[in-house]
Amino acid sequence: MLLHFFLRFFILKYKQVQLDKISIAPFKRKWQTDLRLFAENFSRKEPKQAFLDKAVILYSMRTKIWAINGRRAVCNLLILMMLAAVSVTAGLGINLATSAKMYNGVYYSGEETSNKITLMVNVYWGTEYLDDMLKTFEENNVKTTFFVGGTWAVKESEMLEKIYNAGHEIGNHGYYHLDQGKKSLEKNREEISNTHNLVKSLIGVEMNLFAPPSGSYNKSTVEVANELGYKTIMWTEGRDTVDWNHKTDCEWVFQHAIKNCKGGDFVLMHPTQATRDSLDRIIKTLKEKGFELCTVSENLGLDI
Repeated sequence: MLLHFFLRFFILKYKQVQLDKISIAPFKRKWQTDLRLFAENFSRKEPKQAFLDKAVILYSMRTKIWAINGRRAVCNLLILMMLAAVSVTAGLGINLATSAKMYNGVYYSGEETSNKITLMVNVYWGTEYLDDMLKTFEENNVKTTFFVGGTWAVKESEMLEKIYNAGHEIGNHGYYHLDQGKKSLEKNREEISNTHNLVKSLIGVEMNLFAPPSGSYNKSTVEVANELGYKTIMWTEGRDTVDWNHKTDCEWVFQHAIKNCKGGDFVLMHPTQATRDSLDRIIKTLKEKGFELCTVSENLGLDI
């Protein structure tokens, strides 16, 4: 990631040929204005790529500023600090366009300062509970995100269409529920693209969110997902209801869904008896706490 930023830095630097045509005085004023705006925009969380591009332009400008005032060391320091800020935030997985939590290119939550929470449902089995869950979501006026597996969608295309027609967001959960963190780049591509093509053929949806089965992913998984136009989504730490292992324990599921909840949370659940039976209580409790329940895309502030 860091290498990518500095490669882009040098490429853009040599594309600033038009700057040589600017006279010295206006050039100095433009540099000073851009530097001030750069600092102001940083506090407003301008997207990190825009920061990088601005820093590159400012760096190109600095050679002409040397000719004016000879403050080479100061100019170098200012620009390098700007580049360092962008590179460090990128390396740590901090997305400057939003305060959503993202590590290694994977989203773990939306904006914590918001009042939004997502009850995201991963589906490879449990079709018998989905009708009741859909009814509960509808009665509470809640739309959420269902991440569906390919093998399930093939067998349950009518239920998939029913979920979609109810107004819920459909996400990609891989085709065979493999441990994708142990798979090659090509196998990861196959899992994501095959599921994408299948769902598109069944309900006409171009999915753009991918939830790795069992939360297992590697660098290739994220790279392929990005290449295919996907954002990789994980549940928020501590927000896994583990309902797959407590299929009849409603209190367990309820407590793991609402305990210490905060804005931006992605709560993981599956279609189980306990989830079905506790869903209405979970929704009502979260709403009473002042949270808005929404899809993953809405939680991330994506254009949908």
